[in-house]
Amino acid sequence: MAGKLKHKTRKAVAKRFKRTKRGKILYTATHRGHLLAGKSRKRKRQLRAGGQLTGGERLRVLPELPR
Repeated sequence: MAGKLKHKTRKAVAKRFKRTKRGKILYTATHRGHLLAGKSRKRKRQLRAGGQLTGGERLRVLPELPR
């Protein structure tokens, strides 16, 4: 059986990042999981927005995601 090796997906990375159809890597903001009562309304509102990985961070995460 001579074939290409398949790479396993890093599940921890797959849960945190999402690849778009055009190849961008999106992520959601951290600090939104619990203890929300102690955070201000403004802070929680700003944490709703995610972000997009660029540069070296993108290159580091890309191979770990599913194809």
